[in-house]
Amino acid sequence: MTDTEATRMAHTTDPAGTVAVVGTGTMGQGIAQIALVAGHPVRLYDAAPDRAAKAADAIFGRLDRLVEKGRMSADARDAAAARLHPAGSLDELADSVLVVEAVVERLAVKQELFAALEDIVGDDCLLATNTSSLSVTAIAGALRLPGRFVGLHFFNPAPLMPLVEVVSGYATDIASATRAYETARAWGKTPVACADTPGFIVNRLARPFYAEAFAVYEEQAADPATIDAVLRECGGFRMGAFELTDLIGHDVNEAVTRSVWEAFFQDPRFRPSLAQRRLVEAGMLGRKAGRGWYAYEEGAHRPEPHTAEPAQPPAYVV
Repeated sequence: MTDTEATRMAHTTDPAGTVAVVGTGTMGQGIAQIALVAGHPVRLYDAAPDRAAKAADAIFGRLDRLVEKGRMSADARDAAAARLHPAGSLDELADSVLVVEAVVERLAVKQELFAALEDIVGDDCLLATNTSSLSVTAIAGALRLPGRFVGLHFFNPAPLMPLVEVVSGYATDIASATRAYETARAWGKTPVACADTPGFIVNRLARPFYAEAFAVYEEQAADPATIDAVLRECGGFRMGAFELTDLIGHDVNEAVTRSVWEAFFQDPRFRPSLAQRRLVEAGMLGRKAGRGWYAYEEGAHRPEPHTAEPAQPPAYVV
């Protein structure tokens, strides 16, 4: 082991320590799977009864698929499964060395959760939020030890997406930020340190990507399928804005947009889309609801883009 590797290991969360994940939706399950595969004992907690147990079953299913694809041995799967435990109460997280929260994007809910956790876990436990848009500083504001609080923002699907934003609030200790950064690296991720600014890095940059596409649609210049095709075929993006927000979920995406817009004092560059708000109000939240900009029910027709046929480029453009 080199001196650099030894230094990194010294700042990493104990590989044998328990990692707790609070919130067992898509992101919570993904984060739990990452920590589990990295070798940690993992405890899952959710305020809704039985949801943690159902999340554990879903994770077991994903581990089975990794074995089927040859990406994990059966022995490693069995060992990982033995380390995963649903928790019936927050008190069961007392021995955790790291707690990652992935609950609803509401400041008051997160503040209340971490205030309760502070009375349960040890003072050396690192507390982290997976918030995508709320202020890390504000979430930690009422804590007794705000220096041990950081943002660990994973991206969906968390087991596959390499990027993790490691967000330092105004009160975050350098040691805590370093520990979070090196832990994400030890988990095979690509951590990026960033300040506690609205939207952090990715969501700050992504807002105009969505906003401009939605504005073109709302001005009736083109339909979603055509705009998505232009973004893919001309812009080089893997997915267009409409496809991507259907995948993310409009309730999540619209809430992040609104949060960034308000944090930037309603700067028009980040203005939320009325058309997207209507989707949320109608319960058409994207893939998870079977309908968003596009339909995802079995046998649903995918509209064709109104784009020109492929042709040779002109000799010159004026």
